[in-house]
This record gives sequence, C-alpha cells and structure tokens, in this order.
Amino acid sequence: MQKYAEVSVSAAGKFLYPTGKNSAEALGYDPVFIESAHPKLLESFCGVGNPFSLGKIQSGDSVLDFGCGAGFDLFVAGRLIGAGGRVCGIDLTEEMVRRARENLAYAGILNFEIRQVDSENIPYDSNSMDIVISNGAINLSPYKQTCFEELYRVLKPHGKIQFADIVLENKLPASLTDSVEAWSQ
Repeated sequence: MQKYAEVSVSAAGKFLYPTGKNSAEALGYDPVFIESAHPKLLESFCGVGNPFSLGKIQSGDSVLDFGCGAGFDLFVAGRLIGAGGRVCGIDLTEEMVRRARENLAYAGILNFEIRQVDSENIPYDSNSMDIVISNGAINLSPYKQTCFEELYRVLKPHGKIQFADIVLENKLPASLTDSVEAWSQ
C-alpha cells in the first residue's frame, strides 16, 4: 500500500516498465486525450495496457474503473461518456482516491464518483454498470475469484469487462510465494 501512496505523487522510477505520458503514448491511447490531459493526470499513470483498445465506450454509458489510481483512465472514460454518462472509480489507497478526485475536478469531469475500498467487494449495485475497466489492478488481488465475481455482479446484462493486466509466466521462487509485496510487482 505504501508503494501506491507514493505513486499517487509520481510513478517515476517505481516500476520496471514505462510510466507517465510516454507510457500512455506507447500503449496507444488516443493522442487527443493525452494532449488534453493535465500533466498531473499523467505523472502518476502506471497502466500496463490500454483497456479502451478492447471496445467502444459510448456516450451515456456507466463505467466503473476497478483500481482507478490517480484517474487518467477515469478522465478518458469521462470524456467518452459525456454529460449523460457516469464514471465511477474505486481504489485501495486514500492517497490515490484523493488524487483522482482532484485530477478529475481539475479536468472538468463533473459526473464522477470515486470511493476508497479495502477489499474486492465493489460498493455499487448489481447490474449498474455498462462497462468495467481495469488497468494493472486485478493482478494485485490475492482473491481473484471474488474479484471477478464482483466485477460481473455490477455489470448490466450484456455489459463488458475491458481490462489490461500483467500475468505471471514463471513459477515464483519460494521466498516470494507468501510475500504480499510480490503481489504488486
């Protein structure tokens, strides 16, 4: 948790992969969103992919960002859904939630709600979201089954989950198997 509290200020040097504006560009985010985003939206960006490349988000949609971080993906979703939609985010750290709220308010996104959570339980009604996005957060959950059950629970019928994440390709060394820190690398 401390690592992500620090990332709320800046992601620079905290990960073994690119972060910030250069990362958003390399991941194929629409240049219009990158250029129109305030630098604070991008300095804490540490996404591992581009969930928007997996399908369209329409004007008027309700979108949940699972592990919203400092809010860059919320900003993009907020621009896509327009005034008639709703964008919601959840994150584990108070610092990220505070940063995301500040960033979205500063960016002029008005129809948003961001909540701090302390587990995989999503504090939204069943069948309430058109789309759930996530970018590098599902891998952090030690309770994947519960996580996916919750993601599907909040989706409306025919809703979509669009996520980018990292996966473990090799067996972990015994010294890392029980390490909480290993879940966030």
